[in-house]
Amino acid sequence: MFANNKCMVSSCSKMSLSTFDENGEIQETRFYCLDHCPDPGSARKAISTYMKTHDTIIGLNASGLIFTNFQFENKKFYGCNFSHCTFTNITTRNLRSRTSIFDYAIFNDCNLVSSNMLFTSFSGCTFNHTLFTASELIQSNFNGIKSYQSSFDDSDLFNSKFILADLVNTSFRNCNVKRADFFSSKRTNVSFKMSNTREARFKLDGSELYTGVEQDDSNATEELENNTGGTK
Repeated sequence: MFANNKCMVSSCSKMSLSTFDENGEIQETRFYCLDHCPDPGSARKAISTYMKTHDTIIGLNASGLIFTNFQFENKKFYGCNFSHCTFTNITTRNLRSRTSIFDYAIFNDCNLVSSNMLFTSFSGCTFNHTLFTASELIQSNFNGIKSYQSSFDDSDLFNSKFILADLVNTSFRNCNVKRADFFSSKRTNVSFKMSNTREARFKLDGSELYTGVEQDDSNATEELENNTGGTK
């Protein structure tokens, strides 16, 4: 996991960016966040160089950086922090992630097909024209995301969370959504065609929210048909 170091500016609560030793390896020393970094250009370059020259990346903190036309082909991220980053025109396959954080990141025109992600957090992210097609996104956090014209088709979303998500023109066709949570999500022109929606959870009413009782919502399929205008 990335070092939980705060920015060296005492009044700042943001995490410090990763730094590197003379051998180009990640250090766990305290540094500045991107906003207070005295030389942000050098910090961006160092992190970019590290990512380009390593396929397995452990404990990197790149919070707040912008990645455009960057290649993530076959990259493996373990315990990394990409919160508040912006990803534009990222095209890759076979991206692997374990216990990494992408909270509040923005993805524009990204192709992340055939990704394999476990215990990864995308809470509060915005996805514009982004493809996760044919991916394994198991036990991951998509709570509060905003998704526009994006696709999760043919993916395994077992036990992942989309609570309070705002989903617009987004497709979940032929997905495994067993134990996936869509409580309080807003869905406009969303398709779950060929997905096992009876195994997912769309409503949780009354005191069950506090008792932890899982509700077998027999109306989930009917609700989906009404909201998406098709047979699921």
